[in-house]
Amino acid sequence: MNREEKAAVISEFSEGIGQATNAFLIDFQGITVPQVTELRKQVRESGSDYVVVKNTLALIAVKDSPLVQIKEQFTGMTAVAYNRTDAVGLAKALTKFAKDVPTVKFKGALLNGQIVPATEIQNIASLPSREELVARLLYLMQHPIRGLVTVLSANIRNLAVVLDQIAKQKTE
Repeated sequence: MNREEKAAVISEFSEGIGQATNAFLIDFQGITVPQVTELRKQVRESGSDYVVVKNTLALIAVKDSPLVQIKEQFTGMTAVAYNRTDAVGLAKALTKFAKDVPTVKFKGALLNGQIVPATEIQNIASLPSREELVARLLYLMQHPIRGLVTVLSANIRNLAVVLDQIAKQKTE
């Protein structure tokens, strides 16, 4: 690889993984090409990107980014799955794939500027997605109001039932 090619790869890495807020470093040794294709597909479906990196070029590309905090993880065969939005969705996709292909090992992760050890990635994947959390929040916000409306309408409903019963008694 000549200097121009290396510069192009470094600039591509800088634009991609260098700007990512969430990144998972993976040791992909021992997986087959069809498995890598499936992994790329699952990562893409989660709205993320996946790239196999040459460690020396990746270290140059991330020197001015938050990923420099985990530079010691760029050893051996390294792939990076990254995105700028949903860390939980990406973690779920990666751990699902890692269950199916046990040769895939996590090296570590950087989530919103925080270093996460490889042992904690499973815990992150078990978190609810952002959409689920928003739905729970909306439910919790609506629940007291719905209860208040039910209580307030109960008196009017009870009055209507009593008046209806009185009307039935008088017609009999």
